[in-house]
Amino acid sequence: MTVPVAPPAAFPYQDLRRGVDERVRDLLGRMTLEEKAGQLFHTMVMMGENGALAEDPGSAPGGVTARHMVCDLHMTHVNLLGAGSARQLAEWHNRLQELAAATRLGIPVTVSTDPRHSFTDNPGTAMMSGPFSQWPEPLGLAAVGDAELVRAFADTVRREYLAVGLRVSLHPQADLATEPRWARISGTFGEDADIASELIGPYLRGLRGPVDAAGTHLTPRSIAAVVKHFPGGGPQMDGEDPHFPYGREQVYPGGMFDYHLRPFRAAIAAGATQIMPYYGMPVGTQYEQVAFGFNKQVLTGLLRQELGFDGIVLSDWGLINDSMIMGEPHPARAWGVEHLSPAERMAKAIDAGVDQFGGEHCPELLVELVRAGKVGQARVDVSVARLLAEKFRLGLFDQRFVDPDVAEQAVGASEFRRLGADAQRRSLTLLANGPAGRGPVLPLTGRPRLYVRNLDAAVAAEYAELTDDPSHADLAVLRLDTPYEPRPGRFESFFHAGRLDFDDERLAEILALLEAVPTIVVIRLERPAVIPQIAQKAAALLVDYGASDAAVLDVLFGAATPQGSLPFELPRSMAQVEIGRPDVPQDSPNPLFPFGYGLRCAGR
Repeated sequence: MTVPVAPPAAFPYQDLRRGVDERVRDLLGRMTLEEKAGQLFHTMVMMGENGALAEDPGSAPGGVTARHMVCDLHMTHVNLLGAGSARQLAEWHNRLQELAAATRLGIPVTVSTDPRHSFTDNPGTAMMSGPFSQWPEPLGLAAVGDAELVRAFADTVRREYLAVGLRVSLHPQADLATEPRWARISGTFGEDADIASELIGPYLRGLRGPVDAAGTHLTPRSIAAVVKHFPGGGPQMDGEDPHFPYGREQVYPGGMFDYHLRPFRAAIAAGATQIMPYYGMPVGTQYEQVAFGFNKQVLTGLLRQELGFDGIVLSDWGLINDSMIMGEPHPARAWGVEHLSPAERMAKAIDAGVDQFGGEHCPELLVELVRAGKVGQARVDVSVARLLAEKFRLGLFDQRFVDPDVAEQAVGASEFRRLGADAQRRSLTLLANGPAGRGPVLPLTGRPRLYVRNLDAAVAAEYAELTDDPSHADLAVLRLDTPYEPRPGRFESFFHAGRLDFDDERLAEILALLEAVPTIVVIRLERPAVIPQIAQKAAALLVDYGASDAAVLDVLFGAATPQGSLPFELPRSMAQVEIGRPDVPQDSPNPLFPFGYGLRCAGR
């Protein structure tokens, strides 16, 4: 495929010889109010079949196609959902940019994405890796605790995103996992503010890539990162997520609001250019009891004035209007301001300090507010200037297209896959190795007879002889996921929340296997599971944070050494969880395994 050529410079703002500020002023002066308003909206879009632009409003998120966004609503920021091959992603991106190039001002589109390089599959938070290299979740990077590994991961993300035209990462999460029931923990660096603060800088530097001679934070080889969720998601009442009305309250019974700010201070010091406030509303603090996206004390007073952040504030998705998600009605996440109209919510959020609205496509509402004198056009210009400046720094006006042939070579390249698989193996965390009074079980040797459950038999057969009968096995290997309470809604069901222990029936089934044959338990921790009986009876206990069967078996058979340490403590009981303070790290009086625990060699 021939790569489209960018249109010739028609306006001074397309002149590379001019500085960013001058180009922004020139372009801003040429824009209509409607064109400016479109910049303040950033919502989801789906790719059509085989890399085509999806033209059917009936299948588009919110019923709005990319063509309508770009050509009619003057929107130039979109969040790509779903995936395809690397070539399809690149070709879709080029078609979208051709569409934008044909508009009056030819402003290129900035395409964003949620995380795509790990194992989470939640359309509201992250996607499976698909054609991209696959790494452990950020929890796994924190378990290793190697700043260079984090930088290498983010640099790999940068290279693969660049190849297909993804220019804004809706990550990393700087939140702290102090409430073990919270559904978003897998995307964090765990519960310790020091570790999160140490790793957020390398993450941002990896996404930024090599800086230019002038030391500019972003370059045409950079991915702009949205650090979230300010001022720190995690201290959710009862661990419930504020995507939903029952999870709207963030509470600080331990008085540790400032503790959750520390990774954001580190991110700002490392040059973060975008920050996303969370849905939650603070309860029992000095701040207004409204969601952070409407909270002027938090966004202007704390973020901008006290912390000195001068970049883009991108709201979390769906603060203004009620919406349909997966065919189900969901209210706007306007917690604390539910009584306001959509227009009043928008005006309050802009006054609070929001520059751009995620998950919304209603620029006409902003136009009405400006014309009614309820939002000043000068205030709109401030946000538009920030957004345009980032496009210029990313080089989108100068080279908006990507090469599908290069995309095919770069995305999922063997070197990137090797690095990701190695990180998976390193992140595995050994918690127990052999019952008391006996020798270690791991590493396994030879080709033992294995009974495997929730493990690909074809992969396991490369390491051992397999049997379908546990009574004929030397050992069993059982892979488990963190327990959770299934929720009824289709969208809601993707958020694994609630209890952290297995129900009686499932626990009895697991323990029956552990009693029938010595069993190595491998549990994927997307949250801190409550597993005291399993830990007691397992022949060995290994934790993963997103790892392939091959990576797990490499560690079990000694081809690789587990290097992980728990990025959070494992509570001994649900009673400990329920009395814990949501904002306080390491709050269990007697954890089953403490924060930072992990065996490094054979033995206990």
